[in-house]
Amino acid sequence: MRELSYAEALREAMSEEMRKDRNVFLIGEDVARGYRGAFGVSTGMFEEFGEKQVIDTPICEASIVGCALGAAMMGMKPIAEIMFEDFLTVCFDTLVNQAAKLKFMSNGQYHANIVVRTPGGTRGGTGPHHSQCLEALFMHVPGLQVAVPASPYDAKGLLKTAIHNGEPVLFFEHKMLYKLKGDVPEGEYTIPFGEGRIVREGKDLTVIAVSNMVTIAGEAAEALQEQTGLDIEIIDPRTLVPLDMEMIGESVKKTHKAVILEEGVLRAGVGSEITAVINDTVFDWLDFPVKRIAARNMPIPMTPRMEEAVIPGKDRVVQEIRDFLGK
Repeated sequence: MRELSYAEALREAMSEEMRKDRNVFLIGEDVARGYRGAFGVSTGMFEEFGEKQVIDTPICEASIVGCALGAAMMGMKPIAEIMFEDFLTVCFDTLVNQAAKLKFMSNGQYHANIVVRTPGGTRGGTGPHHSQCLEALFMHVPGLQVAVPASPYDAKGLLKTAIHNGEPVLFFEHKMLYKLKGDVPEGEYTIPFGEGRIVREGKDLTVIAVSNMVTIAGEAAEALQEQTGLDIEIIDPRTLVPLDMEMIGESVKKTHKAVILEEGVLRAGVGSEITAVINDTVFDWLDFPVKRIAARNMPIPMTPRMEEAVIPGKDRVVQEIRDFLGK
């Protein structure tokens, strides 16, 4: 098995689909010339595919997503890149009131087959306007699907699925993952939406971790096993909409305890929804109420040391789980 970085896996997924189908194209700020996309993900793609499939735009997120949506209505398969997740708020109306409702409002005559790729999360001092995790906002909207790949393998497989999904997909890529390397097969593969993965098997506690928090959860699980003997199971949902509640439910039935770990803020976050669904479906199997670990309810500070105080890191996760279980 060869090894690719997360960014390389994304690039390969887009390139393979663009070679097969000229209706697939990438559009966004600096995706073609100059910057080569957010964090260099689209490096070399303009040279191969040209200006009809790799399209630079002005700095106007509403126009990027609006153009992509119009192209999707005409049968094309756009991938719109928004340079930072925070700027999804600039094209919020197009996503929430147009793309999400297009199939419903047109009685199925039109489909918003659009993928919006965007990097989010902290990266050592990028400040309150370039560090947010807004997945929970889009989970709330019927008609939108939400993918949160946490490995190079999942990044490629989920993006290929998203490109041909037929529905609008918010594809969240944590900035800290772009350099992460992992095994990616050379052959064709896709990953169905709504199918999570068990990252680490265990019997004492279920940890449902989102995006980059999968890495943090793994580090915390190793530390907790060494310190306390806890055998922790880690689940990566891969997609938040649809959500693999069957896998989560079976894990909770086994461990009888659940922690949800995310980098978005605690209030009304991803963990709030997953907690509610756990309570609705497997409440009788719980020994404790579900624990949520997330960013504190405040804007992300600019200085790295203050950022660390807001975002869950390994040490904080270890301590909060020990407090939760009385260990």
